Amino acid sequence: MGITGNQRYGKEVMMAKVPDFLLHHDGDSVAVANDDLQPGTLQGLSVKEQTAHTAVLNEPIPLGHKFALRDHAEGEAIVKYGIKVGIASKVIKRGDYVHTHNMRSYRWEASRA
Repeated sequence: MGITGNQRYGKEVMMAKVPDFLLHHDGDSVAVANDDLQPGTLQGLSVKEQTAHTAVLNEPIPLGHKFALRDHAEGEAIVKYGIKVGIASKVIKRGDYVHTHNMRSYRWEASRA
């Protein structure tokens, strides 16, 4: 991650670049965009372990939305916060946008009779 400078009170303040995306745990299968992201190679960070991660996006991802860190088969669990939060409703490729068009909430799935 790069270093950027910022003028404040006449002094140069050094700050680390904000990661493009965050994942909560190293084992998560999705990450969250910290900004509106465009396709390409991006740098991120796991919140719990503070591990650097690289991801290649296939499509634009809006701020606050999820994308896949690995391939998911239809019916496979989507893991965020270290827990199962959803189920892939169709095949999801690494770098794809993950939202209601390709996943179902696990909370809804678990509560079905």
